Amino acid sequence: MAKRVDQPGKAAAPGPRGRERLIVALDTADLATAVRWAEALRGEVGLVKVGLELFSAEGPRGLERIGAVGIPIFLDLKLHDIPNTVAGAISTLARSAVALTTLHAAGGRRMIEAAATARDRSGTPLRLLAVTVLTSLDEAALAEIGIAGGATERAVAWSLLAASAGADGAVCSPLEAPRLRAELPARFLLVTPGIRAAGAPADDQARTATAAQAVRNGADYLVVGRPVTRAADPAAAARLLAAGLE
Repeated sequence: MAKRVDQPGKAAAPGPRGRERLIVALDTADLATAVRWAEALRGEVGLVKVGLELFSAEGPRGLERIGAVGIPIFLDLKLHDIPNTVAGAISTLARSAVALTTLHAAGGRRMIEAAATARDRSGTPLRLLAVTVLTSLDEAALAEIGIAGGATERAVAWSLLAASAGADGAVCSPLEAPRLRAELPARFLLVTPGIRAAGAPADDQARTATAAQAVRNGADYLVVGRPVTRAADPAAAARLLAAGLE
């Protein structure tokens, strides 16, 4: 059964602050490098993200090694399959050291509900995030794949669906965050990738903002990769980002 969506703006427990907002992406296939980054960032950020590249190379072993560092893990696999398959994956992940994980909102209500039911039955605090519109897609790319109405309208529609189906939050660009924050419950997490310093290269991202802009727009967590991991001192780079978010 779908969960009730609370009214937007309903009072909620205080969200993450400062460094706790930061999620650093361990975008590498080399486990030793990922562990080194995680160790350097322990105590400096809220979570580290394990994505397709690292998980494809190391699988559950990689999660165990990163988890042993003592820093919460955001596993970003963007699950998108039939409900039974996604529910099985969530049941397995709920037994791991994963705090947050992702599934595609485009998988639909039944898939999200199945994932939420599997998570609830596990009795673990794993939280589910619905991926809305990838930050690498611009308006032209969306039109090319047949998504009309633009990124913001699609992100809002999919987030409302995900919230009513039992998801704990959504992944969106910082540009869509104001609308989502206005239309979704305060308890619903907004996680925003595409974070770049002012004037910095966007790399393969199309819809970006600075960390401070993302927070002002309503983001709870900010996913940052290369600006931290490519820095000469990743811990110092993370501290500099966090200092602007206090």
